[in-house]
Amino acid sequence: MTSVRPIIPSRLFTRLLAIAMLALACAAAPARAQDAAAPFDGDLQRLAEILGTLHYLRGICGSNEGAKWRNQMQALIDAETPSGERRARMIAGFNRGYNGFQQTYRTCTPAAMVAIRRYIDEGSKISRDLTARYAN
Repeated sequence: MTSVRPIIPSRLFTRLLAIAMLALACAAAPARAQDAAAPFDGDLQRLAEILGTLHYLRGICGSNEGAKWRNQMQALIDAETPSGERRARMIAGFNRGYNGFQQTYRTCTPAAMVAIRRYIDEGSKISRDLTARYAN
């Protein structure tokens, strides 16, 4: 099956994710305790889940991106520097996204391609919203 790659949205999502990581790094003031919940933790967990989903689905759909989405997750963790339970929740979100789609899709299908586009769109929206709310 020839896969249709949402290259432009993927690049846009990567750029927006980088901007969101920078904004979150600035918003995560040192005065906040490392394990205290941040107001954007729900969004971060959802973004982590989306990154896990994209890591799996883009891999089976022949995107030849390697570890791009996993690396984006690592960059998000590095920018946010969560510890303890916050870190564990972010990692669990990524794994939940990956494992959930691994159980459903073994090969790239038209439905998988639709899911990829939707998750890139959702991740882009979350990144834009986080940037708009928490960038200085």
